[in-house]
Amino acid sequence: MYLLADIVYVVVYYLVGYRKKVTRANLAASFPEKTERERRTIERRYYRHLADIAVEFVHNLFATPPSIKRRYRMVNRQVVDRYYEQGQSVILLSAHYNNWEYMVSSLNMQFLHHGIGVGKPLDDKLTASYITRRRTRYGTEVVDQTDVRRVVDFYDRHRVPCALMMLADQSPSNPHKSYWTTFFGRDTAFLYGPEYFARKYNYPVIYYRVDKVRRGRYEVTFSLLSEHPQQEPQYAIVERYVRTLEEQIRQRPEYWLWSHRRWKRKKPEDIK
Repeated sequence: MYLLADIVYVVVYYLVGYRKKVTRANLAASFPEKTERERRTIERRYYRHLADIAVEFVHNLFATPPSIKRRYRMVNRQVVDRYYEQGQSVILLSAHYNNWEYMVSSLNMQFLHHGIGVGKPLDDKLTASYITRRRTRYGTEVVDQTDVRRVVDFYDRHRVPCALMMLADQSPSNPHKSYWTTFFGRDTAFLYGPEYFARKYNYPVIYYRVDKVRRGRYEVTFSLLSEHPQQEPQYAIVERYVRTLEEQIRQRPEYWLWSHRRWKRKKPEDIK
């Protein structure tokens, strides 16, 4: 599988140059203190990892439960399980860092909670339908972000403990309905949705960190961001998430999704 990833890396990085300008601009603005040589090293490592993620995405569509669990190990799952024992739903918050597809497919098999993955709908309906069927084959429920309110409300009313998986590092579509803060020294908009649901239902928010132990092997570690969201000041949870994510990316920057246009929107002047 990773022989194919090596080929993909050469094609994508050297021949096609997939989004190199975006990646280089993001790295230059995020790490001005590093030399050009240091940033190019991060860049090459990133594209190697991106090739791994691409082949792992295809593998994940057909992988068996033992294979996924072997590649995606939960280090301290008891942090999440104790809330199930209390009959309480949780929000699992992370980002497009390392491999996130294994978590989507294995969410319902890895935890006692009913797993719900929240994501953006794809434009290609046929492809989206096929990928959703593969992602949900082991019980995970995948919900479009446009429908998540109805789904969460349904399970909350019926007292079904759920683990709501959210990746909150994508660029929000509406800058006026976002939380603005500094991220790598720049004004950056973040989704407010995770904190909204946490505060509305008082669901504990747990950050899950994915570390690449070696090629094809990941470890997932959980840490509590907020146990009682309704007692928190507004925006405290999302701000804590941003700081946790930035610290993780700075430690191993090659594993974040640098080729997406994270800073494509400017902060409107009427936002304080």
